[in-house]
Amino acid sequence: MKFQPDHLDGVNAISKLETGRVWVHATSFASSVLVPWRGEVKAWPVASASALQADHFAAIVEFDPELVVFGSGATHRFVSPALYRSLIERRIGVETMDTAAACRTFNVLVHEGRRVLGAFVIEGAVAHGP
Repeated sequence: MKFQPDHLDGVNAISKLETGRVWVHATSFASSVLVPWRGEVKAWPVASASALQADHFAAIVEFDPELVVFGSGATHRFVSPALYRSLIERRIGVETMDTAAACRTFNVLVHEGRRVLGAFVIEGAVAHGP
């Protein structure tokens, strides 16, 4: 699925989503990633929504977003709010949807000037990190 957002300097945008890969501008990522509205995209050591733990969401706090758009993979899967309690306690909103919808929503919110972070599960990818 190809996305073609208007380009804003210094702002991350999802340009394409393929099976097992997401593109942020011209850079592709073959594993789950955290994509902040601005700044460096970081690997997220999550192989599937069912593998999520509270520590995975706690890592998001350092980005200081106002909203997290969580892409749960090829299908929409809710996760327990207990897993993202660290975000709730800081009044950071969390919206859950399948990864394709999350990528589209992320682009809309970024272009509205929102401090949004995309937490995208790329299924079938090898989880990296601790």
